Amino acid sequence: MPTGRISVRRQVAASPDRVWAVLTDIDNAARTLTGVTRIERISGAGYEVGTRWRETRTMFGREATEEMWVAEVDPNRRTVVKARSAGTDYTTVFTLAPAAAGTDLTMTFSADAGSSAFNRLLAATVGRLAMRFTRKAIAADLRDIAARAETG
Repeated sequence: MPTGRISVRRQVAASPDRVWAVLTDIDNAARTLTGVTRIERISGAGYEVGTRWRETRTMFGREATEEMWVAEVDPNRRTVVKARSAGTDYTTVFTLAPAAAGTDLTMTFSADAGSSAFNRLLAATVGRLAMRFTRKAIAADLRDIAARAETG
């Protein structure tokens, strides 16, 4: 049962290949994304399907670490990143499209809490707050990716 889906789009004044290079630079994500405090690569070289890492963010004043992996790669166009935590599956899709001023970058995040009664109750209770926070975090990530891509 899908719990929520958010999609945020941003115009980036840089080419899709430049945006892709920033987006897929896992090892430097903590330098690029202000919301990320630490990255630990677990497996994979570069950025390819199956590459795994732990990403630590500060949320609600506390550090939270999630293991993430690359599920799909279509260079300079689209990638899918997945995570699973506390019975919820998370999917993040990044799409890049050439635009007159550079690149249209869209990040779509979805959470699927499964079908257990507890997960449904939890989603109903904290879902709106979590999704509002997530929308702000996505917008900040896109801002940070754009800033790095635009400065070369």
